[in-house]
Amino acid sequence: MPGRLDILPLGDRALVVEVADSVSEAATGRARRLAERVTHACLRGVREVVPAFCSITVHYDPVALCPQGPPFEVLRARLQGLLAGAEDEGPPPGKELEIPVCYGGDYGEDLAALAQAREMAPSRFVELHCAPTYFVGMLGFAPGFPYLVGLDQRLIAPRRATPRPRVPAGSVAIGGEHTGIYPFESPGGWHLIGRTPLSLFALERDPPSLLQAGDRVRFVPIAPGEFERAAGERTRA
Repeated sequence: MPGRLDILPLGDRALVVEVADSVSEAATGRARRLAERVTHACLRGVREVVPAFCSITVHYDPVALCPQGPPFEVLRARLQGLLAGAEDEGPPPGKELEIPVCYGGDYGEDLAALAQAREMAPSRFVELHCAPTYFVGMLGFAPGFPYLVGLDQRLIAPRRATPRPRVPAGSVAIGGEHTGIYPFESPGGWHLIGRTPLSLFALERDPPSLLQAGDRVRFVPIAPGEFERAAGERTRA
């Protein structure tokens, strides 16, 4: 059965195609499927297609569409025709990755406080964080930053009242009902629970982002020595 498909303006150079009301793996898969279809169609005037949890944003050049009529109306009509036949297609396949993480201490300074607030040992907190297989709902905030869906309800924590001005690259964090990984040093308001030695974003890679929407992720705890060895090998590579 076809799902929701609402096409709404977003300023005068973009529009949003909404496909669901709430976050789910099915909604994310549908958004990815439609984004791929729009991208491959190479529609005149379309500059970029960005999938999110339950929607895609289509950035366009209004000047390129003006000769045919009001730009938004022209593009909406084209998208309606293009996307009408996309319901029977499967989403692009995602990959599965294991992400090594050194938890707590200098690598995740908020872990102890989060565990204490839940009246559990830090080791139990780590166990619960590593138990699910997460899926990447979307990339956002910074290039390569994955919003991972599947966090245990017991670990949900609202964002920090005061963001940190500097969060180390590779930091694994919790913000609300999601967990994520900071791809490089940046400000951030999520709670830091660990750090991975993997590089989440590198311009020399194709694609630059290690993770893409629809990928699946499992976290694997490692010791500080393993982290330092892996980080050193990456630096020398």
